[in-house]
Amino acid sequence: MKELFSIGEMAKLFNMRVGTLRYYDEIDILKPEKKDEETGYRYYSTKQFERLNTIKYLRALGMPLEKIESFFESKDVENLKNILEKQQKNTREKIRELQYIDKKIENRLKQLSDSLNTVYDKIEEKHILERKIILLRKEIPIGDDLEYSIRELERFNNLEPAMFLGKVGVSVSEYDLKHRSFKNFSSIFVFIEEGDNISGENISLKESDYLTIRFSGTHTESDRYYTKLLKYMEKRGYSLNGDSIEITLIDLGITNDISKFVTELQIPVKKS
Repeated sequence: MKELFSIGEMAKLFNMRVGTLRYYDEIDILKPEKKDEETGYRYYSTKQFERLNTIKYLRALGMPLEKIESFFESKDVENLKNILEKQQKNTREKIRELQYIDKKIENRLKQLSDSLNTVYDKIEEKHILERKIILLRKEIPIGDDLEYSIRELERFNNLEPAMFLGKVGVSVSEYDLKHRSFKNFSSIFVFIEEGDNISGENISLKESDYLTIRFSGTHTESDRYYTKLLKYMEKRGYSLNGDSIEITLIDLGITNDISKFVTELQIPVKKS
């Protein structure tokens, strides 16, 4: 039987890179059996097969090299059991994080697909269930850039910036809607999805009937669509039931093509 194997042979046997074996030597987790001082060539023996196999096994489980080195320093069944239990806990936490990310992506894809198939300038009557939001009450002129207010909302509630993609909304107060005044927003908010980790106080947008409309444009063009919704409401004999909800579904954060911008208005109403 062959007694010594070159680093290239060792790498081939274990289906790994030569550079990885060199690195393992440098950090003292797997030293070669012999190293030629003149050429620098490394040679391994079969005695090291089991150790390298253990390293590969633990790395396949996602275990950091520091923990693997710690195991070798105190090689014991109980030690391995404890290490694996901790790694299992970390792995399950990563799975939960990935499931959360996957859900975010799924929700975003649904929203984008829905937005891209928008029928513009069509009033719809919808019954929308309760929705959780984080709210910042603040008067914001409709022509203002909302980015600073978004950062305030984020800072005051310890929110992650990634939460905001496609989830920010603004409101025109019920008072201003009644008086046909569309110069200022009364609040800015972010919708909360299942799994969002937030520390700020959340409130609910109550379940209600809504009149909705979508248009190609941004918040600065919303006044005539509010007027259209309010005329429809009066014609049907409905009454206002709270502040409006205004959401830009597609904007500059997603595309440079302004013809693809989509904004949705929602007005809560009571039907007599």
